[in-house]
Amino acid sequence: MKIPTPNVWPLARTGQRWLLRAKRRETSVDGHRLVYLERGKPGPDNPTLVLLHGFASMKENWAFWMQQLPSDWHLLVPDLPGLGESQYRPDADYGYVKQAERLSHWLAEYASNNLHIAGSSMGGAIAAVLAHELKIPPRTVTLLNSAGIPESPDIANNPPVRPTIDSVLIPKDWAGVYRMFNSVGTGKPSLPGVAMTGLLGPDLMKRRQSLQHIFHDMVTDPIAPTRYLGNQTPPLQIQWGDKDTITPTRCVDWFKTATPTAEVHVFRGVGHLPMLESPGRSAAVLAGFVERHTN
Repeated sequence: MKIPTPNVWPLARTGQRWLLRAKRRETSVDGHRLVYLERGKPGPDNPTLVLLHGFASMKENWAFWMQQLPSDWHLLVPDLPGLGESQYRPDADYGYVKQAERLSHWLAEYASNNLHIAGSSMGGAIAAVLAHELKIPPRTVTLLNSAGIPESPDIANNPPVRPTIDSVLIPKDWAGVYRMFNSVGTGKPSLPGVAMTGLLGPDLMKRRQSLQHIFHDMVTDPIAPTRYLGNQTPPLQIQWGDKDTITPTRCVDWFKTATPTAEVHVFRGVGHLPMLESPGRSAAVLAGFVERHTN
């Protein structure tokens, strides 16, 4: 007899939200229930910062940043459609461009001339597109180890996706979950990797079919952000970990030609998720960038 593995993540998620002093909100966008966290209130003198998580992830990935960022900032932190607590629909398109369109409709409720966007991995790719979809452009865009960026400046328009990536990011068993959490760090086994495996494993394995769908839609147009990033991009900051095994550091070279004025920070000893692996350092870099473009 197989004993079911308890899923303790929903309880942990609620406790975390309480500690962050954030409010859980729901709305509807493009036929999806969209769940997001909100902390603070918009105002003319304080920035509204939108934080977009990555593939197979959720809004809670930004918890360390939410603790580090100034308490008077207005934060909007969604579960992207199809992921986390937000609704997944088998008939929907989850490519970067479509996701950006959905978020632009949502953010119309928060129209502001002091809006800033930051995105991690898949969320970075969506942020790059979203910045050009909004009627009022954001003041800044920050991309952390962004997906959708070529590994070489002269790569073809439709580069092949490395075949190991989907198998790493869509685990089918406990061993796969453990491998995933170590791969998105520095690639080495770690105590946090073990902890995250136990906490999030049941939820991830339950989502395998929906994750395959979302991943397929992402790689159908794999470098969509490159059509948007350029001279018309708002002030751009790049954060990257030099130990990333998912989106290699050589991706940073692409920005030197496409967006030569971008502010680039490469963190030594950090993997794919700077906001989790080095939250104090990465949040401070982001805060300084936002403040320079707020006043």
